[in-house]
Amino acid sequence: MGIGIREDIAAARRRDPAARGSIEIALLYPGLHAIWVHRVSHALWHRGWRFVARTVSQVARWLTGIEIHPGARIGRRFFIDHGMGVVIGETAEVGDDVMLYHGVTLGGTSLSHGKRHPTLHDGVVVGSGAKVLGPVTIGARSAVGANAVVTKDAPADSIVVGIPATSRPRAPKDRVDDIVSTSPDYLI
Repeated sequence: MGIGIREDIAAARRRDPAARGSIEIALLYPGLHAIWVHRVSHALWHRGWRFVARTVSQVARWLTGIEIHPGARIGRRFFIDHGMGVVIGETAEVGDDVMLYHGVTLGGTSLSHGKRHPTLHDGVVVGSGAKVLGPVTIGARSAVGANAVVTKDAPADSIVVGIPATSRPRAPKDRVDDIVSTSPDYLI
């Protein structure tokens, strides 16, 4: 088993309290399957085999319910929990140790060429149903709350919540698990 695969499995074990063992994770976690197939499609994309890369990524989408464009740049120990409905656009950049919950979109807001999808720095957690749109940057160790709609940059160590989302510094008492899994009371 390659070092990247072992790292991915270990990351899933750390982040998912329901994980029972490495074999279960390797065989039954669609988020990991989508990442592993993405690595293949990404390599094909950068070798100029664009049609084949897109075909491979679409097969992964059909099998996992997770769409990662082959052009997206994904860091190490990336984990998608559950994953159904996750969409990651072509120019998205995802750092190391990032976690996404189901229904997250890292999408574009423009039809122009160039950078049009978000950048998530290391250690970012994005809650269920959140939409991070456009060429925005989410700073390291930040948390995006469930169902937030983010269209502006957020600095490192921040909490990003709301529609439209606003950010505030992350307090020491803020646990990422509490932020991304609770229903926000600020929605009207």
